Amino acid sequence: MYRSHTCGQLRTADEGKTVILAGWVQTVRKFGSITFIDLRDRYGITQLLFGEGMNENLNEDSLSREYVLQAEGIVQLRNNKNPQMLTGDIEIKVQRYKILNKSITPPFTIQDDTDGGDDLRMKYRYLDLRRNEVKKNLELRYAVNRSARNYLHENQFIDIETPFLIKSTPEGARDFVVPSRMNAGQFYALPQSPQTFKQLLMVSGYDRYYQIVRCFRDEDLRADRQPEFTQIDCEMSFVEQEDILNMFEGMVKSIFKQVKGVEYSEELPRISWEEAMWVYGSDKPDIRFGMKIANLKSAFKKDGRIIAKGELVNGRGFGIFQQAETILAIAVPGCSEYTRKQLDELTDWVKRPQIGMQGLAYIKCNVDGSFKSSFDKFFGSEDLEAIAEFANAQPGDLVLILAGLEERTRKAISDLRLELGQRLGFRKKEEYKLLWVLDFPLFEYSGEENRWVARHHPFTAPKPDHIGIMIQNDPLIENATDYLNHPYATIKANAYDMVLNGNEIGGGSIRIYQRDLQEKMFTALGMSKEEALHKFGFLLGAFEYGAPPHGGIAFGFDRLCSILGGSESIRDFIAFPKNNSGRDTMLDAPSTIDDKQLKELAIESSAPKS
Repeated sequence: MYRSHTCGQLRTADEGKTVILAGWVQTVRKFGSITFIDLRDRYGITQLLFGEGMNENLNEDSLSREYVLQAEGIVQLRNNKNPQMLTGDIEIKVQRYKILNKSITPPFTIQDDTDGGDDLRMKYRYLDLRRNEVKKNLELRYAVNRSARNYLHENQFIDIETPFLIKSTPEGARDFVVPSRMNAGQFYALPQSPQTFKQLLMVSGYDRYYQIVRCFRDEDLRADRQPEFTQIDCEMSFVEQEDILNMFEGMVKSIFKQVKGVEYSEELPRISWEEAMWVYGSDKPDIRFGMKIANLKSAFKKDGRIIAKGELVNGRGFGIFQQAETILAIAVPGCSEYTRKQLDELTDWVKRPQIGMQGLAYIKCNVDGSFKSSFDKFFGSEDLEAIAEFANAQPGDLVLILAGLEERTRKAISDLRLELGQRLGFRKKEEYKLLWVLDFPLFEYSGEENRWVARHHPFTAPKPDHIGIMIQNDPLIENATDYLNHPYATIKANAYDMVLNGNEIGGGSIRIYQRDLQEKMFTALGMSKEEALHKFGFLLGAFEYGAPPHGGIAFGFDRLCSILGGSESIRDFIAFPKNNSGRDTMLDAPSTIDDKQLKELAIESSAPKS
């Protein structure tokens, strides 16, 4: 046998045993007539002692880092114990050893504080995976996977695989397409999700389905995106929204308890989409800290005086406030002593193209009760106090104010809130705050296409009491600037997102299950009957054979793992990820294929002809 124990298994209770270990050489340390080697495998590190006689044949050339080594010897207690290692109380006095395979010098050191950059480690990912830090990430990923599967199994869900080669139905993100050799000129698509298949499984009577499934989207990449990613994909029949929320709140709580030792005894908070957008400026709010947004444009009356409507906004000659579509503020705790340099830096930050604001106004709420602002000449001390009070500022706080177009300003104040939360240490990685966001709009209006688009996807049902609005009204908009007054703008989706620390980790909805309502949805999205039948005729047909009420949710598995592991990037929790250009630098993929393959696929080569 190659080994009797792993390199993380032996303890003081094993003293005197003869054991065989196998693994990779982490370090070689020579001290005169003896040599110490740290031997590493997936389970840990054990120190090997090569004493006199055994040491004579060892040198840097004969045994080096990353050699694959088998060693047999006796477990003994160490003289210099290492409390940082689980095996730090013992060592193996080697009696015989065998080099199973040699290694050339690795391109980077295989240890937690490696000297390898991202690109180099991705090129040699099979070496990077040997590092303890990466191993822990994959172990956490497996623990989340196992916890989710156990919970779903205990709740009568069945794991059913769905196809990877499907029909392309572009709606939202771009599909990856796969040419068919046996059907020249035709293409499969890789699924962006198993959405229609899981609905068909509900029609088939499999009332509790799940998959931990690979999905594919051809979209621009960033730290939390990959062209191929994994979802915990679930669907249930004969359920309402409350059933879904309770079931999957339970699943996430179970994962947290088993994987992180964090227990949630109370129900998760729930807020509406509208509240999330106005209080936090985002439909995925980070509630680990306060700094809630105050809408100064819709302020209040105090002592009979109009503070924000009238005097504050229109009556003092401050053009930026006077002309703005909206005015939003946050109170930053304990920052009234910010210097001019710090305030100028924040102003430059909001002026960056990705934020897009023209400037930043502020009020310092000094601890002595006085107020100092960047617009003192327009407002007196009482007005500044009223603004600060409306922004929920306390003595010592700094009120930051942005004004401009509503959508841009709301996004900018949200980004500023998150940035300051990060700088001030309020967004602690070891703290986890979950919530549900509900009551999303069913539709968004696309000015470019002059039509409604689905905020989630075209199979999301309206709230039950909003179905009539969709059925009874024509979706067409005569004046593109008047879409906010259209009845469709008031329709709420029977949809829900779970948010963790400012990240959407799961989203779903109650589905449409009647053919006539689904056809109405397709019409609202600008599809002709012919187009709807071409793309989704199979689903419409299935709805005529007794489709049950159903709904579901999908969790971003990679993203959930990365948050639980304290990382900004999902790549750290994927064994073989792509880079930010969608390339696998280890395999050098994507790559060209030869003309013979192209000919078989009836695809003309785009390579330049000589």
